[in-house]
Amino acid sequence: MRLTLTGRHVEITPAITRLVERKMARLERVLNTRAVSGQVELWPEKFRHVVEVHVHARGGHMLKGRAVATSWDEALSLAVDRLIQQGKKLKGKWQERTREARPVKRTIPEPRDAVRRRRVIRARRYPVRPMSVEEAALALAPEPDAFLVFRNTDTDAVSVVFRRKDGDIGLIEPKA
Repeated sequence: MRLTLTGRHVEITPAITRLVERKMARLERVLNTRAVSGQVELWPEKFRHVVEVHVHARGGHMLKGRAVATSWDEALSLAVDRLIQQGKKLKGKWQERTREARPVKRTIPEPRDAVRRRRVIRARRYPVRPMSVEEAALALAPEPDAFLVFRNTDTDAVSVVFRRKDGDIGLIEPKA
């Protein structure tokens, strides 16, 4: 972050410069690289020290903090504390926006008493070839959810063989 120090009726000494840089480092930890530039104005008013800090953050956001205290250190700490509060609030808004940007799968709740219609979706067509039960069991794929629809040559009925969870082969035959 670029810092500009301005002293009205105050000479900016290297000690004040180090103090400002040390205090502004706290703000940089909150905003990371989102802080673009900062202007710090220092001036005395009678027996008080006034510090006003403006920080420009990405997205056109301006953070402002003003503090009055009996020393430069205390006034700068108070002003930076105000900026840190604003920075945390702004960072929270940025994080909420990035969370909301993700696509969320939303479902519309169905009424409980309404009858839900089931749609039948045709997946694909299977060729129903005539074969015996033993031939169908040999032709069955080795996948755990495999099945095969065939025309049984013994009964001339459409039957299904499938792989069971225990690894055996199941047979579904229609009642005659």
